[in-house]
Amino acid sequence: MNPLDIDLQTPKKTLSEFGDITLRVLNYLPNVISQEQIKNDYIILTSRIAGTTKYVRPINRILFLRDPNNFENSFDSVITILQLLRKKKSKISFEQKALVDKTLYTIQQSIGAGLDLSVNQNSARKHVGNRFEELIKAIFTEIGIANKKMVLQIPYETDEGIKIYKCENDLVISPYKSVKSTTKSLDKNEIVVSVKTTSKDRMGKMFIDKILLERFVDHPQKVIGIFLNDVQRKEENNISFTLVSGLFMVYSKFLTRLEGIYYLDPPPTAKKKPYSNYMKPFSDLIVDDLSTILTT
Repeated sequence: MNPLDIDLQTPKKTLSEFGDITLRVLNYLPNVISQEQIKNDYIILTSRIAGTTKYVRPINRILFLRDPNNFENSFDSVITILQLLRKKKSKISFEQKALVDKTLYTIQQSIGAGLDLSVNQNSARKHVGNRFEELIKAIFTEIGIANKKMVLQIPYETDEGIKIYKCENDLVISPYKSVKSTTKSLDKNEIVVSVKTTSKDRMGKMFIDKILLERFVDHPQKVIGIFLNDVQRKEENNISFTLVSGLFMVYSKFLTRLEGIYYLDPPPTAKKKPYSNYMKPFSDLIVDDLSTILTT
């Protein structure tokens, strides 16, 4: 077995791999955490070892399944729920949806916490984002939704001839057995998915990309965003929320409207009207909304 820091930086392909790494981190945390402070619903964990202080990103204590046994049981239940979604034969309860969000949140935040404690900040940021993309991809695969990372190549003219702008899409999900979109075109029934750990400095790009994609492919294009959260540590013992809600509403009204924004840990503003009309928990997407958005 690889050392924990190497395992955290290694790409994951299956939910089983994500479950394993989460259990490793949950069992590791009690050995290295020196202090914890609570700010509203968030825990700020601190590790002080050999004169070095490291802070863990804020963790939602309502969502985070800190006990390894609790997580393991919840993980097994979520696998069963995802199999039911794949078969499309059973109604998923509110409690089951909440368990999906908590379990996936615990997976991603465990990875983030482990990286915060074991690698430098720049590496942690990069790998946290990569693991989140891989986690969302694994979820879609588990429920039987065809998906693929796609880089759309958009040609444009310059004085030096035709050049290519590469518009990278984190995922394209499809109602078909396999993704039909290519590097040169997007199928109008497929959905472009932006997968980011936070909307900070990224929300505007989603709107611009939707407009750009629609101009290039010459048809309406469905675009959704999936975020982990919009909260960050402020100084040593505080937090701040990073969702620029007013700007989101302005973009939605005057630029274009996205087909949905989904969070594992929605910021407080996202739970209030009118923002809750646009922003929902991730479980709402896979349980309720995909059947409407993902139509042929």
